Order: sequence, then structure tokens, then C-alpha cells
Amino acid sequence: MRVKALLAGSSVVLTAAACLAAAGPAQAHGGRTDHRPAPPAAGRCSASVAIDGFSDALDKTTFDGTFVGNLSALAPDAHGTLAALSDRSSLFTLSGRTLGDLAPSKVVPLADEKGQPLDSEALVVDRDGTRLITSEVEPTIRRYTRDGSTILGSLPVPQELKVAPAGRATSNLTFEGLAFQPGGRTLVASVEGALSGDDHTTVRFQTWQRTGSADFRLGRQYAYPVDTDAHGTVLGVSDIAATGDGRLLVLERGFTAGVGNTVRLYVADLSHATDVSGVTDLTGQENVRLVRKTLLADLGACPSLGATAKQPQTNPLLDNIEGMAVTGYGPGGRLRLLLVSDDNQNPAQITRLYELSARLPRG
Repeated sequence: MRVKALLAGSSVVLTAAACLAAAGPAQAHGGRTDHRPAPPAAGRCSASVAIDGFSDALDKTTFDGTFVGNLSALAPDAHGTLAALSDRSSLFTLSGRTLGDLAPSKVVPLADEKGQPLDSEALVVDRDGTRLITSEVEPTIRRYTRDGSTILGSLPVPQELKVAPAGRATSNLTFEGLAFQPGGRTLVASVEGALSGDDHTTVRFQTWQRTGSADFRLGRQYAYPVDTDAHGTVLGVSDIAATGDGRLLVLERGFTAGVGNTVRLYVADLSHATDVSGVTDLTGQENVRLVRKTLLADLGACPSLGATAKQPQTNPLLDNIEGMAVTGYGPGGRLRLLLVSDDNQNPAQITRLYELSARLPRG
């Protein structure tokens, strides 16, 4: 499967999806965000984002004796394939010509240094083909061989980002996203939830700087403000992706029982944010400049495209969207995105792939 070919032929397509409005998204002010999107035109999620299709073809399937689900991360790989990470310690290779045809062609079980499975949440493919994969229990970032069979090393993790009692992080709320900035010399990891002692609506992004072909040293750390949905649920950062111009796409997600999921897509600019690696408490710090973010779309505003849900959702298109990858560029520099939901191996949830196109505001 070639990524550009995949994006050209999804299983459900909107004819208006290729035409995005010229108007830009709402802008952030004072480090926070006015998260009221511009009213979407017909066939669009917002003035900046369109949904081009979705597919449930992978839902509740198996491959080579492994359940295909629990998918938490996607990354473009060699020869037009995609790497897909399950948080149940499986690394899939996905191949296919269209979104509906996308299916596993290989799966490898992942393990830690003691041969134990991981809570694997985030993934990037390095320029040499090796995989950097997080486990959010400790948390760790380990480097694996291209086939995922062997650990080659691991990156240092700041003490405060380790799970309590070693640090201040909460288990299952640590490294949920990974992204390489252009050139591959800076790696960014997003923490899903706030550290103990920090404001509950502020999470940390940690960076590393490459010092050799595969070695990284700790870099700057940033404070990113997350939203609260209409029901008071604080959203978490479920994934990040590089835009190619130094900024990041940030996927925020939350769930309210009986109501469903909230999923919002932002573009974030770290360039003027304060390095908070030496700041213990991010509550009420007036001298800390937060990451500036701009809402691209609330995905609940997307057209449903005939999707159905297995549990209450304000929009049946939504589920527990957890993974995101930039798969190419369309006309006018629009980013082509592939998102995936994590079904938690739950009969009330769906493994769903989504194709989106996004037009970014000027940085």
C-alpha cells in the first residue's frame, strides 16, 4: 500500500472533502484557546478540516492468531506500509491500496528486557527504520530493531515524569504520543495526564536532542494546556504528530459515560513556550508561557458519513480515537491524516480508521 494511493480511495468519500475553506481557525490567546470552531460548511468538520472517509474493516478481526485492535499509534513505514501499535504489546504492519483494504500483513509481539509484555502506547519510525516505542507503565521509550524483535537501547526519562512513587506521574497517563521534528534531531513525547502537583489542565511535553545516530540527551520540557469538555471532563493528550514546519498536531480526547467521546484536533507551537524542566509546580505560575495552540476541529462536528456507534455518542462517527499519523500532503500543502480508534477489546467499542485532510494556519 502506498500512502498517497490509500488517501485517494477511501471506503467512504465526501465529494466536497477536497475543497477546504480559506478561512483560518480560531486563535489561541494567552496560552489558552478559544475552542469555538468556525461553523463548518456542508461536508466539513470545520473551516480547516474535512473528513474524507472511514473504515471499520479491522474491527473485531484477528491476524495470525493475534487480535487486531487496541490500536494506539500509527506511523508511515518503508515501501508504503504503515506500522500500527497495539497497547497489548503487538506491532502490526498494515498494507493495502485503499482505506477499506488496509489490513495486517505482519505482526510481532513486543517485550521488555525481561521478556514481559508492554503497555505500548506511542510509536515513531526512525530514519534507519528502527522503532521507538513507549510503554506508559514506567514510563520508557525503547528502541527496537526494524522487525520489533530486539531491544537496542532506551532513552533517559526525567525523574518527575516517572510513575509514582518514583516520580510524579500517574500510571496509564504518561507517554501517549511521540513525534520527530523535521530533520529527525528532536524527539517529542506528550504526557497524557497532569503530574501530581501540577494544575490538572496542564500536561508536559518532553523533548530529546539527538547526539549521535541513535543516542539522545534530554532537552527542553514544555507545559501544554488541555481542554475541559462540556460535561466537565478534562481531556487528555492521546497523540501528537509533526506538521513538517516545526509545529505539532495534538489530539485531545475524553470520555463521559452515557454521552460518549470528545475528540479535538489542534496545532501547537512550542517555539515561544517556557522550558519548565526545572519547574516543580505548574499551578499558578505567572512567569510560565504555555504552549500556544489553535483549534483545527472538534471531530464531533464532522459529518457522520453513515457511521454507527455501539454505545452512546453525540456523533456516531466518534469512538476512542487514540492514534494519528501524517501520511502525505494534498493540494495547497494540506496535510493528509490517518487516525485510529482503540477499541480496548470491548464489544461496545470499535476499531475504526479515519482519513482527514487539514489546512494549517500560518505559524
